[in-house]
Amino acid sequence: MPVGIVIRRSPSVSRWATWAWRVIDVLPGAPDADWRVLREEGGVTEYHAATLPLTLHRRETEAYKVALAMEPPSVYVVLRPAEPDGDDTHEHTVFLVTASAYEAQDYLDSGEEIVEQVPAPPGLVAWIRDFVDEHHIEEEFRKRRRDRVDTDLAEDGRGDARVRQAADVFRAPGSLKPKGTIH
Repeated sequence: MPVGIVIRRSPSVSRWATWAWRVIDVLPGAPDADWRVLREEGGVTEYHAATLPLTLHRRETEAYKVALAMEPPSVYVVLRPAEPDGDDTHEHTVFLVTASAYEAQDYLDSGEEIVEQVPAPPGLVAWIRDFVDEHHIEEEFRKRRRDRVDTDLAEDGRGDARVRQAADVFRAPGSLKPKGTIH
């Protein structure tokens, strides 16, 4: 499903950044857009920054269930720093929109991207929930069994095989060299 990404640019309260950028909404079924201005008011500008496909996969239904269980149900938008091209209007590029909480966590772990959690509109929530209801297969939990290894066995070895003396198995082989030998 094509999903439009709405980003708000507002003056920053930090002295290290001029603007604060935040994903504020998603628009299911939106047409293509390239930073189209939706609204300007008091130094704050809202853009329809991009429209990306939200793709669902049958194997990721558990991650979708996690995102739907949040309050409110959410989707995630991944932003990457924009390539410098002389036009400093937009500091970020919209890279991905996903309904998978696990995929969003993977992007958060890298630290390279900005991941924004955005409340999903009711129509999008219903679409994701219908997909999960149709494709989710509950997997039975299986506890991993340890290998049956007897750790109480007596060791019959003597340590380092190069040491011929049974009394001190931890003696270094270098101390066994005959005196007066030059290597």
